[in-house]
Amino acid sequence: MFTAWGTETAKKFTAQEIESALHCLDTGRYGIVLRAKGIVPNTDGSWIHFDYVPGEANVRSGGAAVTGKLCVIGAQLDELAVGKLFGV
Repeated sequence: MFTAWGTETAKKFTAQEIESALHCLDTGRYGIVLRAKGIVPNTDGSWIHFDYVPGEANVRSGGAAVTGKLCVIGAQLDELAVGKLFGV
């Protein structure tokens, strides 16, 4: 059974913070993560867009959104730990 964890946030991130968090999803500590994606504000005023599938993360700059959004999809997700990983 798949579950999805998602949240909206105004928290600002750096691209390095997002890349690090996505790398952590490969460890198995957060459940079996099949996909993650999001748009979050960057500390420099731009916006970070990201996509993740196991073993592959794509982090890039993109257009603005009204608020940041994070979504992680998988099985046996530790939703509390995922939230802590992203600091939200």
